[in-house]
Amino acid sequence: MPNVRFDLPLTTAPMEALLAPELPAEPARWQYEPKWDGFRCLAFRAGAAVELRAKSGKSLMRYFPEIASVLGQLKVTRFVLDGELLIERDGSSDFAALQNRLHPAASRIERLSLQTPAKLMLFDALSLAGKSLLECPLRERRALLEGFVSRVASARRPPCVALSPVTTQLRTAQRWLSTRRNGTDGVIAKLRDEPYRSGERAMVKVKPIRSADCVVGGFRYASSGREVGSLLLGLYDAEGRLHHVGFTSTLAHAERAALTRRLEALRAPPGFTGRSPGGPSRWSTQRSGEWQPLKPTLVVEVSFDQVTGDRFRHGTRLLRWRPDKAPRQCTWNQLRQKAADPMKLLR
Repeated sequence: MPNVRFDLPLTTAPMEALLAPELPAEPARWQYEPKWDGFRCLAFRAGAAVELRAKSGKSLMRYFPEIASVLGQLKVTRFVLDGELLIERDGSSDFAALQNRLHPAASRIERLSLQTPAKLMLFDALSLAGKSLLECPLRERRALLEGFVSRVASARRPPCVALSPVTTQLRTAQRWLSTRRNGTDGVIAKLRDEPYRSGERAMVKVKPIRSADCVVGGFRYASSGREVGSLLLGLYDAEGRLHHVGFTSTLAHAERAALTRRLEALRAPPGFTGRSPGGPSRWSTQRSGEWQPLKPTLVVEVSFDQVTGDRFRHGTRLLRWRPDKAPRQCTWNQLRQKAADPMKLLR
């Protein structure tokens, strides 16, 4: 879109969150929102032009044509909005259905957009009617966003554009965190008087499980046969080096053959540019100690229990693949901030 002038650059990065062990307990300063289990998305419109951008900076337009179509028909013709793309089934978010959209065949995407239409759950406004809101406090941006959604809402069809709930009641936020209703993945806390800090970790997120997004920097074959036995996980440090931090072997047996072929096609040294996996230990065979380096292109989310010395103390459990995340977004900060006091971090 070389001739389109959106209100903000398409390279605008969404504001991100620090992971914390508990919610900040000053409701007068904070507001709380559900953390939706979908694809983060910035939605741009300028006249007839619409663009959807993932957190990684990649365009999502071809994968969600129904959202682009709805946004292009709204009476409000200039905006930049922050939200989460969701696909709901039986009242809950279906992340697997979202992943199915990231497919090269346009015919399949079109069919899925009709069978399982997506929803854009909005929770912030970066620009409206040609005016940047980046420097406005959150309480003002939220009021403007509520007005926007009320103007574009339609009772004649399922809402493809919706407004995320919000509360200033800590007890309500804690209930959201404990129940995980409607496919949410935790709770986000935001300072009500703060501007929109593009690209900064200026929010707090609390999840009912400890998880991290990791780069798959290599793999090991199983001790017998020629199928993958475990994925080797990596995180980037501040200097951009990819360090080995652990592994996951919770791979579905039925998927191992196809996964092995996928991984073998990505083999390329060095895999890890910082700390690398060690060789065989007294618990492993020579074969299981060998590992295959990969191009750093695949991202997975894993759950874990404890961290020791910037490594997972035990094996992790594979939660899901994250094709929506850029590998460079997988940093050590995810492990180091678990015990952080969000009040001190964001003062």
